[in-house]
Amino acid sequence: MKIDKKPYTILIVEDNPGDVTLVEDFLLEHIEYLRLNNATNFKTAKEILFFQNGLIDAVLLDLSLPDKSGVDLILEIVALCQKIPVIVLTGNSDFAFGAKSLSMGISDYLLKDELTSLTLYKSIIYGIERKKATSALEESEKKYSELFHLSPMPMYVVDFETLKFLNVNKSAILHYGYSHDEFLEMTIADVLVPEDIPVWEESLLGSQYDDQLNPNWIFRQKLKNGNIINVEIQGSAIMHKGRKARIILVIDVTDKLNYTKAIEDQNEKLREISWIQSHMVRAPLARILGLIAVLKGIKDNKNEVARILSYLEISADELDLIIREITDKVSLPDDFELTKIGVLAY
Repeated sequence: MKIDKKPYTILIVEDNPGDVTLVEDFLLEHIEYLRLNNATNFKTAKEILFFQNGLIDAVLLDLSLPDKSGVDLILEIVALCQKIPVIVLTGNSDFAFGAKSLSMGISDYLLKDELTSLTLYKSIIYGIERKKATSALEESEKKYSELFHLSPMPMYVVDFETLKFLNVNKSAILHYGYSHDEFLEMTIADVLVPEDIPVWEESLLGSQYDDQLNPNWIFRQKLKNGNIINVEIQGSAIMHKGRKARIILVIDVTDKLNYTKAIEDQNEKLREISWIQSHMVRAPLARILGLIAVLKGIKDNKNEVARILSYLEISADELDLIIREITDKVSLPDDFELTKIGVLAY
């Protein structure tokens, strides 16, 4: 087996000099650059771990120290070694105790009487790699938790098979009105408008082999107060506590759709106004212009002038009515603000 040329700093917590020497000899068979620190009691080990925690690659722990031993010692050392693997070296061959100690967070449980240089070296290397993987996973879960719960957008985790809510963030609780516990008793179908459930199932079916949900689907969902909202969703496949799930980001597009519909309605009115201008307005306007021309040609005939003026009044009233109708068509609701969505209708 090739010698490992990486530098390692190992802390051995052991009060027996002979065992320390044996361990050092074993490790030097496989590690070229070894720094072995020795603490002969818990107090010293605690001080070393406090000041050099980030520099130590692994801890080898004897369970019988002058100032602490057994379960209490394991718990104390594991608490101090958050990202450092702890390997117990002991003469205690009690299998049940060994299994129990593993459940308390140690990386491995090795008997001194059965120890070899290779088993010790492998235990250290495997322990270091496991801790790296575990720390990376914990860091990833921490970032996920922060992004999930601090997101200003509603987010929830849904079981892939049952569609039950597995987790929801604070924004979802505020947006939908349900409490966290209420959400966990519900499925996604409970917040969907019944007519949209088949659409949701179709979207899941179409993306069951993909990491991403189709971002173009729009669903109608029910808030706790009974209001209906329109939402776009973005989802990715994840593993949540050992179960296949989807984490889903919800984008409420209700206002956007309402304003878009209002603009479409307004544009339809504008098209109607354009037709009115090109057809209905021209007729009374043409009559008015013609009557004015006739009026200019009449001299000293009061009755004819009065007759023409009455025609002018009729045409003016007709034109006024048309203008009022146009005004009514172009008027917008008091709360309608096109600038909210950055669109102008012309």
